[in-house]
Amino acid sequence: MPAFESSAMGTSWFGGKRRSPLQTLYDLDQGPRSALAEVHRQRRELLRHACSRHTRRQHLLRPEDLQHVLVDDARGLLYCYVPKVACTNWKRVLLALSGRGPSDPRAIPAPEAHAPGLLPSLADFSPAEVNRRLRAYLAFLFVREPFERLASAYRNKLQRPWGAAFQRRFGTDIVRRLRPRPSPDALARGHDVRFAEFLAYLLDPRTRRDGPLNEHWERAHALCHPCRLRYDVVGKFETLAEDAAFVLGLAGAPGLRFPEPPPGARAAARDRAERLFRDISPFYQRRLFGLYKMDFLLFNYSVPSYLRLR
Repeated sequence: MPAFESSAMGTSWFGGKRRSPLQTLYDLDQGPRSALAEVHRQRRELLRHACSRHTRRQHLLRPEDLQHVLVDDARGLLYCYVPKVACTNWKRVLLALSGRGPSDPRAIPAPEAHAPGLLPSLADFSPAEVNRRLRAYLAFLFVREPFERLASAYRNKLQRPWGAAFQRRFGTDIVRRLRPRPSPDALARGHDVRFAEFLAYLLDPRTRRDGPLNEHWERAHALCHPCRLRYDVVGKFETLAEDAAFVLGLAGAPGLRFPEPPPGARAAARDRAERLFRDISPFYQRRLFGLYKMDFLLFNYSVPSYLRLR
């Protein structure tokens, strides 16, 4: 099985023409830091300590562990995408940076941003090429409060009309498995899955036996393996604008504007998550927290105030 590695620093591969993002970050760490650079240094340290404290010995990375890590060779970037954490807009930005799309990321349609093959994955390369990029490129990911992300995935994929494909694939299975006396329409379409049914599906041992969770509700640490890959920047959905600008500055593209969510969208998503979880019993809240606990620990998220875990 191929062995992939990661190291704390690498050399620039730009032949002196342009400093790599990783070298730029290293320089920031050596001199007086801006407030934002200090925030990201602290996040790296918190992640490192959390990994040391909460993880046991783990297997070597396999190619399938690297599928979510997208590669920008021109800029020297590795981006691990986590669905429901602005990943569509980050894919748009990477396409714009690489010249594979319009220079304005907002002009790239969402289906095009997600089209297979447009952005290479780290899993596409040989072990030697993987290791070279892990040593030399700036690696970053963006995370989100786990339960808010889960509520967003439920709403987007199992409630909204454009989630019909997900509803047929997952909703029908949830209804068949967990709903007593489902209607023929619900069995055929899976369009009316209740939030409690969705959570019961996630906690059902049969779901895990069937394979990994779908990427939209899989844990961020299971997609990006932050205790086995070195991440130089841990961005957060809660500070998206500032963190995106920080990454783009390191990438030598400070003039590129990251697409902003509509005003009020962040507060609305938080309120929606609170309303959904309000009707979930403390017993199921505790079990669900157990499933997503590592994301809370590794990325330094507090337990939402609306949960009743005791």
